[in-house]
Amino acid sequence: MQFICKLGTPTGQVIEEVMEAHDETTLKKDLSNQGYHLFEIRRRGLMGRLRLPTLGARNQKISPRDLMIFNQELAALLRSGLPMLQALELMLSRQRNPVFKQILTQVRDQVRSGEDLSTAIAAYGDRFPGLYPATLKAGERSGEMEQVIRRFVRHLKLELETRKRVTSAMVYPAALVGLSLVLIAVMTVFVLPNFTDFFSTLNVDLPLVTKITMGFSLFVKEHIVVILIVLVVGTVAFMQYARSETGGLTLSRLLLQTPFLGALFHRLALSEFCRSLSTLLAGGIPLVSSMEVSVKAVSNLHLRGQLAPTTDSVREGKALAETLESTGAVPEILVDMVEVGEATGSLDVMLSDVSDFLDEEVETRLQRVLSLLEPIMLVLMGIIIATLLISVYLPLFSLLGSVE
Repeated sequence: MQFICKLGTPTGQVIEEVMEAHDETTLKKDLSNQGYHLFEIRRRGLMGRLRLPTLGARNQKISPRDLMIFNQELAALLRSGLPMLQALELMLSRQRNPVFKQILTQVRDQVRSGEDLSTAIAAYGDRFPGLYPATLKAGERSGEMEQVIRRFVRHLKLELETRKRVTSAMVYPAALVGLSLVLIAVMTVFVLPNFTDFFSTLNVDLPLVTKITMGFSLFVKEHIVVILIVLVVGTVAFMQYARSETGGLTLSRLLLQTPFLGALFHRLALSEFCRSLSTLLAGGIPLVSSMEVSVKAVSNLHLRGQLAPTTDSVREGKALAETLESTGAVPEILVDMVEVGEATGSLDVMLSDVSDFLDEEVETRLQRVLSLLEPIMLVLMGIIIATLLISVYLPLFSLLGSVE
């Protein structure tokens, strides 16, 4: 089986090679053992180029919640004095996620053969956050594995709580829009065409708004199959474009430029960076290495590209606050807080405070945006539904007037 791989070499070059392997997992492990960094992998041939989403693809990456529970229990076992290998054996017997269990089995075997846990986990870098193997390595170097794991668990908890608050705040507007769209679709496809047949039997001059809505409903009903096919193909094409490097960068940039919501997503991405950097620094990892991992942890590709040069600047000896300010992507108040952290020697604590500040600002901005969006959505949906109803009742009123 042949795969097209986009690789980062140990010397820093990015290459694309065609390689043969029994399966994708084996190839990833071999490349990792050879010191390559895998950016992208796909099967060679038509199916590899299409890269259609599969039902099992969602389960390939370990969810943050499963990872948090695993590390909570692992830290408790290590605290009780259980050796790492025995702790992994016990965790393996308790694991219910089949994908996670398969990975843990192979990790356990590698640890039994003498490898460090961080090295074994790093071989499955696409299944875990990039922060995780770096955190484990810090624990192995310092001899404080339990404390480092608990710090990582706290990081995951805060991240999950932030996402949960954002998701909960979006439930009502999403439900409102969804129900309104369903109502509009039902009226357009099932209700309005029946009135069209009814009005065609009457000698009534239909208003312009009725002619437009009836014509639109008939078009949708007659071409519903074609419309659904176009929607499905368009959705798949959009997903493929979003997964490409160019598409991901473009969409990330547009997301940050979205009115009202752009600042919200910008703060969320900065919070990811600051919290990851704080966790790694608190674990004893040097600043440059921590920067390399933390920049990759930023989900927004455009902001990640803006922050990427800061690693080289810090490596050259510049202060972190100075390099962040030079990007133009970090608010001035955050730069000042980072500068204070560097001056006082408590950069990890200050970065944690910065991420907490950003999370609170995200929640405040989100509530403010929703307070504006909800009435706007209600008015727009009300106008659309009212237009559909008026288009139906106006001819009836005209008919009643002529009868009288």
